[in-house]
Amino acid sequence: MTRQAMQPLTPGRAIWLMMKMRLTRQRNMVANNVFSKFRKKQGRNGIGKKSSLWVLTLVMVVFMLFTFFNVSRNVVLNMDCNLSAHSACHVVGKEGERFDDLERAAAELHAAPFRPELARSLTMVVTLLFGIAVLLPLGSKELAQPDWDMEWLVTMPVERSTLLWGRLLERSAANFSGMFALLPPLAVIGWYSGLAWYAPLAALLAMALLLPLAALLHTLADTGLRMWLPASQLRNLQAITGLFSMPLIYFIMALGMPGASGFVMDLARGFPAWTVWTPPGMVLQAMQAPDLGAAVYMIAILLLETAVLMWAGVALMRYQLRHGVVNSGARESVRRKQPVATDATASVGLRARLANALSPIKRRELRLLSRDRNFLVQTLLLPVVIVVSQMIFNGKLNSFAELGQHHTTTAAIAFGIGVYVLMLSAFQTLNNEGQVLWLLYTVPRSIESVLKEKAQLWGTLTMIYPLIVIGISAWYTTHFEWRMLALLLIVFTGIPIYSMIAVSLGVFACDPQAVEARARVRPTYVYLYMLLASFYTWSIYSSVWSQKLVVMVLVASMALALWQKARDALPYLLDPAAAPPPRVSTADGLIAATAFFIMQGLITLLIMQGTDTPTLKAATMAFAGAGLLVYVLMRFVYWRSKTGGVPAVLRGGDLAATLRYGALAAAIACAAGLAYMGGLQHTSVWPEIAKQMSASSGTRAWLLALAVVAAPLCEEFIFRGLIYGGLRRSMPALPAMAMSAAIFAVVHPPLSILPVFVLGLCTAWTYERSKTLLGPMLVHAAYNAVILSWQFWR
Repeated sequence: MTRQAMQPLTPGRAIWLMMKMRLTRQRNMVANNVFSKFRKKQGRNGIGKKSSLWVLTLVMVVFMLFTFFNVSRNVVLNMDCNLSAHSACHVVGKEGERFDDLERAAAELHAAPFRPELARSLTMVVTLLFGIAVLLPLGSKELAQPDWDMEWLVTMPVERSTLLWGRLLERSAANFSGMFALLPPLAVIGWYSGLAWYAPLAALLAMALLLPLAALLHTLADTGLRMWLPASQLRNLQAITGLFSMPLIYFIMALGMPGASGFVMDLARGFPAWTVWTPPGMVLQAMQAPDLGAAVYMIAILLLETAVLMWAGVALMRYQLRHGVVNSGARESVRRKQPVATDATASVGLRARLANALSPIKRRELRLLSRDRNFLVQTLLLPVVIVVSQMIFNGKLNSFAELGQHHTTTAAIAFGIGVYVLMLSAFQTLNNEGQVLWLLYTVPRSIESVLKEKAQLWGTLTMIYPLIVIGISAWYTTHFEWRMLALLLIVFTGIPIYSMIAVSLGVFACDPQAVEARARVRPTYVYLYMLLASFYTWSIYSSVWSQKLVVMVLVASMALALWQKARDALPYLLDPAAAPPPRVSTADGLIAATAFFIMQGLITLLIMQGTDTPTLKAATMAFAGAGLLVYVLMRFVYWRSKTGGVPAVLRGGDLAATLRYGALAAAIACAAGLAYMGGLQHTSVWPEIAKQMSASSGTRAWLLALAVVAAPLCEEFIFRGLIYGGLRRSMPALPAMAMSAAIFAVVHPPLSILPVFVLGLCTAWTYERSKTLLGPMLVHAAYNAVILSWQFWR
């Protein structure tokens, strides 16, 4: 045994070992959960490249500190402007407009001590941040774990007091959330208090006094709860504790926004004056001291308060542990005995009705949700806290009564809560299966049907939140508007669509081969889901009905395409070396359509050569060129990958049958188009249409070439061959026809959506019957020729 190993375990060395173990554990958790994707893989021979993890960690820390410093500065300056009517930041412009200049507030704070109202409000800010430094560590998963590290720390050959003081110091040193919460605002306050470049040092010293107090409250709560509550209740409490910090964070962020709601500033203005003598308030008084003597006096009081509180806290912890560190009762949860039903027949009947209403898959999902209390709270409560806190503290709403006045905001809140719930629930469908995911491959049914039931369940549960928000809005609504029905339609249509999107993206985001649970979800797909959700939210705020319709149809088609891709990938999910065979899919059609419109715009810009508006000749050439380029590229990709189900123009079809089906579909489409055009003649938009149609014969020739030749050849390959052909693999003919026709219609001008939708149905029916693209191309060409001829010679 070495001489170093035989050294006695002194109190100082014991505390150092505890701090070292805590910091090492924190470092490993950050490395594994955040930067595991960036680490180099270890070779089979044990030789690997040196990790650059510290560089990524440093970059992330610098970025977070910059963001927190910027937010802290905005909070201090914005509060100075709003809490004082005589602040220099209030400026009147040349035309009499009033606005706040934060730079003037910064110069004013440098020149004079803080006003009493600003000092009290900043005390409130530091106190709330101190509370966050307590709640975030307390709400970590450590509280819910059945094994308590104190149970083996007491085996160290040191006294109980040394152990408790070491506990406080190691939790103070490892409270990174508290450091990020307290250091930036304390440094900013010190800077505007006149400490100049000594402000960071003063902030570090103040943080060194406040973090032990935060660790004291954390440890008192942690120790007391573990000694008084069983493990099942600890899990429930841990799930709820994390919710309390979210409103505090959004409240403080709202203080830095110029458009924050009035009650946020009212709370800051009315913060009690006696709080300036608490440790957070004493920190501010020491920074604002007019001279060195006053600063030393305030620091002495602060040190005395800290010492008294720490001594009293350690004494209370010793009292908590007077009977040892193991609770006298069983800490593991046990199943409680169910009460005997007074009416057994009624009880059995109720259970039978519930069993018939829900399938076994849905009952299993609900049972798993009820057992995992942390997942339950994060799924059903956290989204409400996040969305409501953002809307209230950012000044969008001051009371529930305003939900009856701002219906667009109400719809955005309802949809936002639903999106968050689905992201935290349906998105985790496969990930929650954990290491038993393989069991789904052994049941006598397809995994797709299991996912469908889960998507239906989460979509139904999520619908409760929009119903509550809409119900509150309806209660406070004093007058009815028809646009409210459109908002309701958008919200209640979006929830099932995004339930399908969340489950589909969850399939791609799931990594069942990952050892750690947090690493089983790829964050890239979470960002993609939120991006798609923000795109749909934009349609809620849009005032143009056609834009709302376009977004709804495109997002629905995206959901179907993602579901099809996920269904194809499910059989190969557990085998990282296998992949589904290439086949034409709906996603191929959407990608081709997007590329077609982008290339069309680029070619138009090249042909225009500096002219302000594109000519019809340039538009026709760009349309044909983009369509030909997309057709060649898609054919080349399909040839390279040996894709099955590629649409053909005539190969393998019956020409006579194709012409018969095409003639019938063309007659129906032309009749519907002419009837629609006849109806437009009696509307106010017809003069503008007639003006556009009064063109020269040369322009008419280019228009006919575009509509009768280029459009059928290019669009039918994309919308019928790829989009309808892909949809047909996943659904019956009629729904696939309707969906492909809707996508085809919304990419046309709003005035022609209805007849083009009918044309899309007719061409899709022709393609379904003839199995070739020649039929729908002829129908499309005949429809455009008839409509244009009627307009030209009318």
